Amino acid sequence: MKEFPGTTGLIFNEPLLWEKGKKGRLGFSTPRRDVASSDLAQEFIGDGPDFPDLSEVDVIRHYTRLSQWNFAVDSGMYPLGSCTMKYNPKTNERQASRPGFAAAHPMLPPNLSQGILKLMYDLEHFLVEITGLDAASLQPAAGAHGELTGMLLFYAYHQSKGAPRSKIIVPDTAHGTNPASAALCGYKPVAIKSNAAGILAPEDVAALMDEETSGIMVTNPNTLGLFEENIKKITDIVHAKGGLVYGDGANMNAIMGIADMGEIGIDVLHLNLHKTFSTPHGGGGPGSGPVCVLKHLEPFLPVPRVTQKNGQYLLKEDFPDTIGRLHAFNGNVGVLIRAYSYILSMGGQFLKKASQLAVLNANYIKEQLKETFHLAYDRPCMHECVFSDQLQQAHKVTTLDLVKRLMDYGFHPPTIYFPLVVPGAIMIEPTETESKEDIDLFIDSLKAIAKEAEENPDLLHEAPKNCHRRRLDETTAARKPCLTG
Repeated sequence: MKEFPGTTGLIFNEPLLWEKGKKGRLGFSTPRRDVASSDLAQEFIGDGPDFPDLSEVDVIRHYTRLSQWNFAVDSGMYPLGSCTMKYNPKTNERQASRPGFAAAHPMLPPNLSQGILKLMYDLEHFLVEITGLDAASLQPAAGAHGELTGMLLFYAYHQSKGAPRSKIIVPDTAHGTNPASAALCGYKPVAIKSNAAGILAPEDVAALMDEETSGIMVTNPNTLGLFEENIKKITDIVHAKGGLVYGDGANMNAIMGIADMGEIGIDVLHLNLHKTFSTPHGGGGPGSGPVCVLKHLEPFLPVPRVTQKNGQYLLKEDFPDTIGRLHAFNGNVGVLIRAYSYILSMGGQFLKKASQLAVLNANYIKEQLKETFHLAYDRPCMHECVFSDQLQQAHKVTTLDLVKRLMDYGFHPPTIYFPLVVPGAIMIEPTETESKEDIDLFIDSLKAIAKEAEENPDLLHEAPKNCHRRRLDETTAARKPCLTG
């Protein structure tokens, strides 16, 4: 019998630290104070926060037990569609923790920051070479921040031409934050539907593109895991009307080293370093969403910018057309160092190989599961494939039931109910870092769950059974969040 990674093993309960604490407990012995006490702290700060008194054992066991409640990419497969969750090599962590990087204060003068400035300068040029564009900024702190930067660049560009525009075209297969990023910059998002093949039709874009439209936001590959085959025709249509093309590069893990984004007509592209370039991901950050641009948008990039002159690296702000500063100091530098390490470790040949393997793995899953689950678009995919619960609805089993049961088998659920163009979507991205053996185990788990849906649907309605927490009241959690435990 095949053994799945899910288990019913012991998981410790753990109270809040305030419930564990006992007055007078200490985690370490403080040295005897050699100065007189002062009332200044009490006068200016007051009593301070009510921290619990804990021993070292209390603290270590508390966080160790909490860690056992979590699922992480270090403990198992994380097949989140549209949100590449690949393994983060530990050498990247080692480089980022080196004292010269980790202890570098952001306000040090350039003459004491040559190493980190060179790293940033080189990373910009690596990203430019990988994407086929001309210049880059490392400032944006995540993907949505990169989108916002792209829209600010659109606005600045059209403003410089003396012809500001009011609309932006956003496909139904774009990432969900695209319309919000455009709206924050004063644009009215104009929706456009994908065609029967799951991609954009040039004639539909042409029907919407006019002199009031700033441009289009294209996620490519799109959130159905499909490459926008008509992208060059679409970019030509947009450019012919004086518009710009924004590329949402969140899915670059499928085409890194393969597609030249400049050649296909992308003017602005953001990259998620915490996806494609294997830096830590999730938990609210930090992330990193550098933006790459073609030459005509370079003057508008955020400041400060890292420049190089006579072998010296400097931070310069005197760019008159810049959209300004987007982030305190110079971006999430610790994440940038990890991405730099990943790029140097892989080299061009293996960055391309990573994309090829990501596409291979996704197509393997698609072919293995398409008789088990309804496949919305039965055609070669890129980095991810999208199924639905259509075949299980006859047994009154939903997408949510399926993925809750998957948790009992020891896998993190894939993305569900997105993209919205596929009702009951189950969106799977295996990444390139999973072995065939682990992918086969994942496939077998889903097949076993589909069989359970036919024979014992109540089992799925009650799942998960083995996790530390059962099903949560998600509606109440969204409307009345309790953040204290």
